[in-house]
Amino acid sequence: MELPFAESFRIKMVETIRKSTREEREKWIKEAKYNLFNLKSDQVFIDLLTDSGTGAMSDKQWAELMLGDESYAGARSYYKMKNTIREILGFDYFLPTHQGRAAENVLYSTLIKEGDILPGNSHFDTTKGHIEFRKAIALDCTIDEAADTQLEIPFKGNMDPAKLEAVLKKYPKEKIPAVVLTVTNNTAGGQPVSMQNIREVSALCKKYGVNLQIDSARFAENAYFIKTREKGYEHKTIKEIVKEMFSYADIMTMSSKKDAIVNMGGFVAFKNEELWKKCQMFCIMNEGFITYGGMSGRDMNALAQGLDEGTEFEYLETRIRQVEYLGAKLDEYGIPYQRPAGGHAIFVDAKKVLTHVPKEEFIAQTLGIELYLEAGIRGVEIGSILADRDPVTRENRYPKLELLRLAIPRRTYTNNHMDVIAAALKNVFDRREQIDRGYVITKEFPIMRHFTVELEPAQ
Repeated sequence: MELPFAESFRIKMVETIRKSTREEREKWIKEAKYNLFNLKSDQVFIDLLTDSGTGAMSDKQWAELMLGDESYAGARSYYKMKNTIREILGFDYFLPTHQGRAAENVLYSTLIKEGDILPGNSHFDTTKGHIEFRKAIALDCTIDEAADTQLEIPFKGNMDPAKLEAVLKKYPKEKIPAVVLTVTNNTAGGQPVSMQNIREVSALCKKYGVNLQIDSARFAENAYFIKTREKGYEHKTIKEIVKEMFSYADIMTMSSKKDAIVNMGGFVAFKNEELWKKCQMFCIMNEGFITYGGMSGRDMNALAQGLDEGTEFEYLETRIRQVEYLGAKLDEYGIPYQRPAGGHAIFVDAKKVLTHVPKEEFIAQTLGIELYLEAGIRGVEIGSILADRDPVTRENRYPKLELLRLAIPRRTYTNNHMDVIAAALKNVFDRREQIDRGYVITKEFPIMRHFTVELEPAQ
């Protein structure tokens, strides 16, 4: 008899979480102005808002915390992190930051000028926010197939080389400070990018003399999909695949709160020493001295250990198979999501669930609120609220996809929790015909509004 799959860890500590009543949740979400970000964590039963900084660290990571060197300059922890980045990722120069958006801030403060163009494959919210804040343009060059949630192809996060080359031909290289390749492609549903596509994008960047920046928050999960889906990589280790992936890049930014499995931390790394030196000023101004940036020594130690653990197949298999498990449960109930299941989350196709809610009333946000009311489960909208307004016309942007992201924290929940999530979604799905109104915005910031937006039910 073949043995069933089991997790590659055992549990040493637990945290109690509380179930709430429907009446309590109705009160809390109203007080939160119908913004799931505004809920208190104690008001949430299963928290799938993000997988960023919400995972469980290993015993070795906790041990590394005790060994952290908190020296202001030249700490041992900095050099441990530096050596790990060089060994696993292949970059000689890096600057530590407190998280991924800080890494983008340090880099883009140096690279971007008003009017610049940064093509990419579905820039994530903070990336696009940093670009548009500087009055530059984030151009989406994702493959068209990514917009069809029911289409099953292995590398749905790919950049379209033809679209990219059209941009590179149209604008002088002086107007394109970087091409941004996000692995995995979060906005398109946690979908991976193939090694072939990474090579093609890199070749185009070299042809036109443009930097290739890899947004690397979930690079290890991307490497897992290359190993399991791309011919020629099935016998390579995750670390070998990772090394090749980054051999094609000039710059990488990383929120280490994902694939390095830490609660806080990030960095920007470079192949070019001169660019590294130029960015140092913005690191010192906004983060801290260059050998700690926005991080404590203990967190740099845990990050270095997490990079090593996070690039091992057994860990990644456990992590990604849990996401697949949730997807399989949704298949049983006929609930549509971005297929195939992504590396870190299930992205429910809200347009296909709530067919009667007008797009102007934020379909994915409405589905997220309904799921919270049903069972105290918090997801996040990846749709029209996140898409923000057009920076020129100030009109709402309505993307092709309206997705409710259910991001699974690493080593945190059991498959019993996945069963609860699926059952709660089924309950919402079963009464979907009764949901015909959504929400309207009453207050918003001019950029990255989804974090703090306030809403009320549409009348």
